[in-house]
Amino acid sequence: MGILDLFRSKPEGAPARSPRADWQTFTGLDDPNLAPFLYGGAETESGTFITPSKALFNTAVFRCVDLISGSIGMLPMYLMRKGANGALEADEEHSLFDVLHSIPNGWQTAYEFRRLMQANALNEGNAYAQIVRSGRRVVALHPLHPSRVCVEQKDDLSVVYQVTRKDGRQIELPQSEVFHLRDFSTDGIVGLSRTRLAKEAIGLAMQTEKSAARLFKNGTMVGGALTHPGKLGDEEFENLDTSLKDKFSGAENAHKWLILEEGMKAEPFSPSARDSQQIETRNHQIEEIARAFGVPRPLLMMDDTSWGSGIETLGLFFVRYALAPWFVAWEQAVARSLLTREERKTHKADFDERELLRGSIKDQAEYLAKALGAGGSRPWISQNEARDYVGLSQRSDDDANSLKNPMTQPANGAKAQEKNL
Repeated sequence: MGILDLFRSKPEGAPARSPRADWQTFTGLDDPNLAPFLYGGAETESGTFITPSKALFNTAVFRCVDLISGSIGMLPMYLMRKGANGALEADEEHSLFDVLHSIPNGWQTAYEFRRLMQANALNEGNAYAQIVRSGRRVVALHPLHPSRVCVEQKDDLSVVYQVTRKDGRQIELPQSEVFHLRDFSTDGIVGLSRTRLAKEAIGLAMQTEKSAARLFKNGTMVGGALTHPGKLGDEEFENLDTSLKDKFSGAENAHKWLILEEGMKAEPFSPSARDSQQIETRNHQIEEIARAFGVPRPLLMMDDTSWGSGIETLGLFFVRYALAPWFVAWEQAVARSLLTREERKTHKADFDERELLRGSIKDQAEYLAKALGAGGSRPWISQNEARDYVGLSQRSDDDANSLKNPMTQPANGAKAQEKNL
């Protein structure tokens, strides 16, 4: 289909087409929706076109996407199995364990795969990966760029994915062959792009930044004026101009004092209200973008709090309200697309977010001491569980696996004496 075919009227009696994300008609070359379609993005009131890839040129957007996707990528993801006692344990023998935890495909690490998928979900609203199976076993996940995927729900409520390959050919994949991670959705089928929803905030931020850049390139930035009670001749003016450039221009001559003659006065210019307002606007746009992605402002390098207990609380806030919903989205998407009906009863995917929730060494020591029963309280973890928490190897003796209070147990020597008696 050529570009001009988009403007041709449909013949009478032609069947109505079902709505699809990749189909759009225009009334003519003056249709206001044509320019955004050709540019591949949405036009904003500030006069710029925002696409998911172009939005990343804004440092606040890039930091939000980088922070969330990097956090999701760095955390280990395990396939857990319910044990005989109901406790969850890693099922390393399952083929899906390696795909989720270590090697999703032949060219990406698990970190790279999860980070790419999460970035696509944040930018585009959707992240797709083709499922490769050997029999019923999932052996690989091949990521698909969202721009090459069109989702459609049939009349029988089944979902199919139209994928455009690099050679231009289109293939149709059923839902069982696509791992789909979606952001907030209004129809339950396709997620909404945060960069498109926040296009006005991002567009204004980019235009404000462009305005500042144009000021440095084209604007007149004069620090002050020299006034003379009389009139300078051409030679005197040239001498004064040369002296200023030679002795007072450049960073190495910053803050030097002028020596003025013949009643001249130096009058510095103060920053204008417009300059101050531009700084406030740029800071406000960072806050707007942070709100769209759910990232606390200090994590965007905004100096809003001291780097102490306040930032630790913000870190917990970030995990609880920005990352936790994505943990659930990933885990349930794995259950829907990668596990069979029988496996869902015994297995689940699980992110290990403990690395982000750990406190200081002192806090961890106090936590583990109380958990082991220090102070006479009833212990609720064993020594081996505590060692595993801090990354140490487990002990083989029986006492290391038991819940015994060290404050109420006799010492080893007393045990031996009681045994001899």
